[in-house]
Formats: sequence, C-alpha cells, structure tokens
Amino acid sequence: MKVLVTGASGMLGRAVATSLLARGDEVTVLQRSSAGLPGAREVLGSVDDPDAVEIACTGQEAVIHLAAKVSFTGPAEDFQRINIRGTWLLLDGARRAGATRFVQVSSPSVAHTGGSLVCQGAGPADPLLARGSYARTKAVAELEALGADGPGFAVVAVRPHIVWGPGDTQLVQRVVDRAAAGRLPLIGSGAPLVDTTYVDNAAAALVAALDRAEDAHGEAFVVTNGEPRPVRDIMCAWCRAAGVRPPAWSVPPRAARLAGAVVEAAWTLLPEQVTAGDEPPMTRFLAEQLSTAHWFDLRRTREALSWAPEVSFDDGVARLADFYAQRAGTAVATDAAR
Repeated sequence: MKVLVTGASGMLGRAVATSLLARGDEVTVLQRSSAGLPGAREVLGSVDDPDAVEIACTGQEAVIHLAAKVSFTGPAEDFQRINIRGTWLLLDGARRAGATRFVQVSSPSVAHTGGSLVCQGAGPADPLLARGSYARTKAVAELEALGADGPGFAVVAVRPHIVWGPGDTQLVQRVVDRAAAGRLPLIGSGAPLVDTTYVDNAAAALVAALDRAEDAHGEAFVVTNGEPRPVRDIMCAWCRAAGVRPPAWSVPPRAARLAGAVVEAAWTLLPEQVTAGDEPPMTRFLAEQLSTAHWFDLRRTREALSWAPEVSFDDGVARLADFYAQRAGTAVATDAAR
C-alpha cells in the first residue's frame, strides 16, 4: 500500500513510518525537517502549505495524519493554522489523489473539560468545552476528519493517550530535566490514576486503524496501555529510569491551577528568545491533567481495530532505562576520546 505519514520526524510518526516500511508498504513522509528514514520518499514542508500537501498526497492510497502543533501555550492562530487548516488540506489532498483511507491522529484531550476523564469509550469531541488551544483545535480537526468519512473514503480517528518511550523529548525528557533541576512537583498527592501509551503500542494501533479502516470508519478510538497507574508512580518510574531523583515535594491542586493561570499570562509577555523551544513550568491545563484521573475502557478499541498493547508499562520502563544507560555510556566514551 502507498501510505503518506505526516509528522514522521516525531517519535510516534517515525515509529509508524518505520513499521509500515518494515512490512513492505511504500511510504511517503511529510514534515518540516528531515526524518532520515531509509526507504521512504520524503517531502519537506508544512501541512498548512497547499503545494507541499499536494506533492505529498500524489499517488497515495492512504494517509496517517500525525503532524500537529502540540504545546501548552502559543498564539491561537498557530494552532488553528496547523491543526485545523492542515487537517483540512490533507483531507482535500487525499481525496483528490484518490486515497481511500485516512487515519486522523487525535487526542483524548478533545473530550477533557477540566475534571477526571474516566470513559467507557472515546467520549465526544467538543471544541466548546475542550481546554486550551491545542485541545480545541484538535477537537475541530477530529470532527472535520470524521465528517469527511463516506463511501470510498474511510476515516478513522485514533486518540493515543500520553505516548512515551526512549528518545521522547516532548514528555519524558522534560519530566526528567525538571526533576533533575528540582523543579518537578507533584500536584496534590499524585494519586489519581492515569493511563499512558508506550510508543510501540501506539504505533501498532495506528497501523491497525489503517488496516481496519473500511470496517471501523466513522468512529474515534482511544488508545492506551490499559494499565492505569498513580501519576506519582509514572513520573517516579521515568525519573528512576533516567537515573535522577524523583519529585519529593508537592503543590495543592488549587494552588497549581492558580499558578498555572498566572504563568500562562506572564509567559505571553516574555521575549520570544526566552520562551522559544520551551514550555512554561505550569499551566492550568497541565495542573488539571496532573491532578485528575484519566483512564479508559479499551474493549471497543481492541475489538474494532483487532489490536491489543504488547509492551507493558514495566517493560517500557526497562527499555527506557536501557536507553538512558546507553546514552550515558556513549557520552562517557565520547568524553574519553577527546
């Protein structure tokens, strides 16, 4: 199958493209910087660029759309341009190219309204209630994608929850860096149950959604490891895997949310050279996520996608520890060679 994967320079996008290549699919990748994937046709550009999208979609039979602006802060128009307009351009380009399958990578945050999110299924995407520009624009994008589902064009939305793994710079490395600097608090007791998704499991689910699109089309599915853990245990496990001290102090949830609101407002006033490439230490959304439960019933996902997670949380942590050990060994060897 000829498959376009957007966002292949990211951890999950790369894992998806690698899986497709390994099984013999013809893969095209579209992202702003080179993914360096041997065997893949590469198109450099942004998903909000009509010319780049048209080139990338040419000749494709299917699309897995991962590229997005993922951040806790930033101008609302940037989220709209990438997450909404980018999705619309990909949908239009895919249909005009004759593609018959489209997997929209969404987020459980499209159904998050500030409290615990414990669902029997995916739950409805609601742009009016979703918290923050990222979640709101992803909700709109998901609805746009599912609205394009129809005869000859099967659309499936998949919502992986908290994807992590070796080499993860968006989540794990930020947790580790802040813990090492003593700037990582627990919010409240750290007891709320949160489910996460090891990267290999998330990639397998997206490939399964592609394969099952003609049967599972028109629906949204949450993907996780199916192993809810206290958020405290998750962060401590990642820190120990990296060899740093886990968080030893906490902030009351109400205080964290108030601090998040203040930090968000202040962050927008800082010079771009200060905020570039970094996230604020706390936001209202982050405080909510770290102090409320988020786990899901996966029975419908497993049935519809004929998929099940294969890498457990503990096995994933062991792989993460191996990654950090190897990286430390490489750094030592490099220093010795100087």
